[in-house]
Amino acid sequence: MALVVQKFGGTSVADADRMREVANHVKRTRSRGDDVVLVVSAMGKETDGLLRLASEVNSDPPGREMDMLITAGERKSIALMCMALHAAGVPADSFTGNQAGFETDDNYGNSKIVSVDPHRVRDSVEKGRVAVVAGAQGMSADNNVTFLGRGGSDTTAVALAHGLGADACELYTDVSGVFTTDPRVCPTAKRMESISFDELLEMTAVGCPKPAMRSVEVARAFGVPLHVRSAFTWEPGTWVLEEDPDMERAIIKGVVPDVSQAKVTLSGVQDEPGIAAKVFRTLADASINVDMIVQNVSDSERTDISFTVPLEDLEVATTTCEALADQLGFSGVMADPNLGRVSVVGAGMASNPGVAATMFETLAQNEVNIEMIATSPIRISCVIAEGDVDKATVALHTAYGLD
Repeated sequence: MALVVQKFGGTSVADADRMREVANHVKRTRSRGDDVVLVVSAMGKETDGLLRLASEVNSDPPGREMDMLITAGERKSIALMCMALHAAGVPADSFTGNQAGFETDDNYGNSKIVSVDPHRVRDSVEKGRVAVVAGAQGMSADNNVTFLGRGGSDTTAVALAHGLGADACELYTDVSGVFTTDPRVCPTAKRMESISFDELLEMTAVGCPKPAMRSVEVARAFGVPLHVRSAFTWEPGTWVLEEDPDMERAIIKGVVPDVSQAKVTLSGVQDEPGIAAKVFRTLADASINVDMIVQNVSDSERTDISFTVPLEDLEVATTTCEALADQLGFSGVMADPNLGRVSVVGAGMASNPGVAATMFETLAQNEVNIEMIATSPIRISCVIAEGDVDKATVALHTAYGLD
């Protein structure tokens, strides 16, 4: 008999019919002899609706009150989910993040998990019941409700699986697994049967939307096997493991398109120690996540520094850098929102020469200009024009034999 943590996202519990479907699936899982713990997100667009309502009340609401408001969506879901389970003949108990033992820091809006003590969840399971836990929430050390941020339910499920010593963590969503690329962009994309933690972590870092990158980091750190699968077809999905048994069969496992990036260029920066450190420390203090960085060769003791940031942070990043211009003595700040990124990921590239050459040749043959390049041992990313992302993705998918 196994213990399985099953997480269901907002589309999977969007209405009463969907909740009944989930309840029946849990009942089928238990009929095989497995114990189940559920983690659920807020229903459908519930969180968006709460955010919109908050903005109508206050254009700059306090973080503490925002977390109290947003986490109400998950509390609504767990109560209704338990009602659906009882109607299906499955005994169940609901738990908020605090009741499930999640202690977090007090970074409102994007809290990090400090510790998990799920003794109440374990007691419920030992009594033959299904524990239904609210995703993406916890309690800070000073007893304030906190929100883990977008995608936080995935992280809740993985952390709970680790805390309970579960045999697997199943992440149910509206797609049937992890694909070689976005099937909306490339119709020949294929679902992978398995992928390594390192490969999936790289894919999520450069734009693969599901599962949440934080959940993959936690799963890799604690060795929690993940199964990404569909809540609509119930078919087997993609297993995420410490080592992918198919690792040596394909040099490249996936091609990831991303149009959520923007570029900032600082021109005429003094080429002396400490300038870059000051710029990027100031951006970090403003909670701006900088990704790719390129510094040009110095010319007359001046240089240009370009870097990418999430598109939604472009305005803040630009304003932050403009405020530093006089202080640090650089001549200008330029912003370019019309950029995208395409990345190829695969553990096999570390031992196979020619991966980079194939990527650059393919982009050149399709008249795609590269503006920036970043690499890791198992990833190559190129910043290109936003309008070229789709055709670059399709061409690379073919070039690496993934069709």
